[in-house]
Amino acid sequence: ETVRIVAPGVWFREGDMDQGHCNNVIIEMRDYLIVVDANFPSGARAAMEDVRRISKKPVKYVFDTHHHGDHLYGNPVWTEAGSTTLAFRQVGEELKRFEPARWMAAAKTRPDVAELKRDGPEPPKQDINEAIYVLNDGSRKVEFHHFGWAHTKGDGFVYIPKEQVLATGDAVVNGPYNNTADANIGNWPAVLRAAGKLKAKTILPGHGMYGGRELLVGQEQFMVELYKSVKDGVDAGKKLEDLQGSIKLSAAVDPWVSEGSLKTQIKDAFQEITQGKPRGEIQ
Repeated sequence: ETVRIVAPGVWFREGDMDQGHCNNVIIEMRDYLIVVDANFPSGARAAMEDVRRISKKPVKYVFDTHHHGDHLYGNPVWTEAGSTTLAFRQVGEELKRFEPARWMAAAKTRPDVAELKRDGPEPPKQDINEAIYVLNDGSRKVEFHHFGWAHTKGDGFVYIPKEQVLATGDAVVNGPYNNTADANIGNWPAVLRAAGKLKAKTILPGHGMYGGRELLVGQEQFMVELYKSVKDGVDAGKKLEDLQGSIKLSAAVDPWVSEGSLKTQIKDAFQEITQGKPRGEIQ
């Protein structure tokens, strides 16, 4: 894992893909720190070590951008250390819908989940019930935004206006890391356009290296093309297997495409278009 400073008092920590970890963001306030995403338990512990090297201030808040295990299963590690986990209300609602089945499945393959000896994930301790939540201690203002259902129903963005930094969770990734299992692919571009109205220069994605606004643009284009190509196929009466074998997206979105995951993404888009929302099955 590597930690890089992206603005004064704002650090980007790239997650270890081999361990399934997500990225973290560390934000310094006057008397405390905010960490974006709890990570998996092993990622939480590794992030904690990095945080201690960066600052002596305590981590007061850990913000879960959404309900997936690689972003939230580390919650108990942080709460045990005295932090308050928080997320938009929909994150807790999605946990009720999908858990504890996914936790149990993860515990079979991940020692870091198994060794917590819990029968399910720890939900965020604090729910955010409005679309915008602000923490402002006089030294820095940090905004938490919910723009609707993209990668998941509870997607949260963290925006630091002065430094023009936007942390996106998995609503934006940099690379072929899009998981569409709980997504609303048709609505995803609208969420990104809303996020794009914020004056952000630096985009900190949920997976992959950070970058500029080109990440927002490319991610949006990928979802637009994915949805449209599947919708056109459905309208032409094509079967899922035909589409999985024939759809090619434009070269502009190549960085987001891997053959294996594209077939799954086409299937998810196909189900969304033909069966409507919401999908609730465990993928």
